[in-house]
Amino acid sequence: MAIPHLHSLQSVRVSSPCRVSVSNRYHYGRSNFSRKSSSLVYASSTSNYDRDLHLQSKVETVLDSVKWDEKGLAVAIAQNVDTGAILMQGFANREAVATTVSSRKATFYSRSRSTLWTKGETSNNFINVQEIFLDCDRDSIIYLGKPDGPTCHTGSETCYYTPVLDLLEHRQEEEHKLALTTLYSLESTIAKRKEELKVPQGGKPSWTQRLLSDEKLLCSKIREEADELCRTLEENEGRLRAASEMADVLYHGMALLACKGVKMEEVLEILRHRFSQSGIEEKRNRKSQA
Repeated sequence: MAIPHLHSLQSVRVSSPCRVSVSNRYHYGRSNFSRKSSSLVYASSTSNYDRDLHLQSKVETVLDSVKWDEKGLAVAIAQNVDTGAILMQGFANREAVATTVSSRKATFYSRSRSTLWTKGETSNNFINVQEIFLDCDRDSIIYLGKPDGPTCHTGSETCYYTPVLDLLEHRQEEEHKLALTTLYSLESTIAKRKEELKVPQGGKPSWTQRLLSDEKLLCSKIREEADELCRTLEENEGRLRAASEMADVLYHGMALLACKGVKMEEVLEILRHRFSQSGIEEKRNRKSQA
């Protein structure tokens, strides 16, 4: 089970007058490494000096708690903060994690080039880190963040698109079949049905295709399913009934989003931004943006 890193790391913020550079803490040899005394070097105004020293101390405490391997590395996984998709996996050392803390850009250590690298430094498809997690054994790291674009060098959204069980069962391999959770598998299926409508096909259309091609039908079903969901509360129906009706609301709502060209990721991003905002303030801002 993954656990969040120390709260001190979460609270790290680097203000604009304060620049952070990272010196090499490790000397890499054939079989071992030695830790050097230097670490984060802060260049800031005198008024920020004490604060920066305290910040550096907190970062060092967290980094000391990580179980680095014999080469001073740990597995680092980048995950989409909104969709939960695993974007990529690399390796990080102390400097990579410290740089990620200060820059909020996912940074790794290249074993082949023996240097730090930040995802997006050549493609501009950065991964903007919102949080960093350590696992229960403290030997692997998750960068939870928002990607600016495709993560994989192939242009795929993530680096994980080869379904092993499909290959073993000799199923026809789809190009870039992403590792999707249930919600996004549904979104992908709805998107496929929408694309199929562009090419006339014989036979009876699927229910999803009927919804996508008939706005009145779709809107009436959303209202119907929302009412049935409310009745599960009003009439004290069972938990499974409520879950079933919510599934119907989600499905029909996602069909409407497909008609509008809106992705679920956009919806979840809006929800994430509302976490630290009161409902009254959010409604006020919504009116001002209308």
